[in-house]
Amino acid sequence: MTTTPRLVAFDLDDTLAPSKSPLDPAMASLLIELLDVTEVCIISGGQISQFQMQVIDNLTTASDAQLEHLHLMPTCGTQYYLHQNGAWNQIYAQNLTDDEKARALEVVERIAKKLGYWETETWGPILEDRGSQITFSALGQAAPVAVKTAWDPTGEKKNSLREAAQAELPDLEVRAGGSTSVDITRQGIDKAYGMTKLADLTGIPLDDMLFVGDRLDENGNDYPVKVLGVECVAVEGWHDTAAYLEKLIPELRAAKSAE
Repeated sequence: MTTTPRLVAFDLDDTLAPSKSPLDPAMASLLIELLDVTEVCIISGGQISQFQMQVIDNLTTASDAQLEHLHLMPTCGTQYYLHQNGAWNQIYAQNLTDDEKARALEVVERIAKKLGYWETETWGPILEDRGSQITFSALGQAAPVAVKTAWDPTGEKKNSLREAAQAELPDLEVRAGGSTSVDITRQGIDKAYGMTKLADLTGIPLDDMLFVGDRLDENGNDYPVKVLGVECVAVEGWHDTAAYLEKLIPELRAAKSAE
């Protein structure tokens, strides 16, 4: 970027924390430091309860003033939360209709069974109604990271399920989510949608934003942000993100002091 970003956005799983796991204390400290010098957004396929467990519950030393600079966008930006008057408030939710939910649930279950991807040993439900998103998690949300990785190391299963479900749900958006998940939302809603809404609501242009994610490949759920033209930084895990922030935060602090 030719200028320092006014907002830094992050994916959550495998970018800020291991999949479905709490922030490491080192990452929590870095995020709190970052909130002192810029606006911060977290946008992920998970629901708000996951954000609570992974992020909010671990920012115990953050002040209300710092948290007011944190923008939470669960379910790929179909929901948006801000910290106001000491509490997290939902600003909007693009919820699916009952008919859309029913069709999405039926199609993804039927196709998963047909393809042989419906597992009997899981760590939590395979299908979740997240209001604004239907999520298929082959092994359940709480499956160990190593087990998830072994289930679909190349992403072939997830992508074949996504393609088949999309063909039967042309009026909805079907995307590859995390390592073993597929997400279904209203058509045209993905992380690019979320980032565009964020620009509208904050008044910060996309050109002044920076996005950090681990799935910026063509089949990844971070890829729409890259296509949107937002400056992106690719990482392979939270350690990469931490190393990047250790360089970025001093730059942002110096730029803020120079204002």
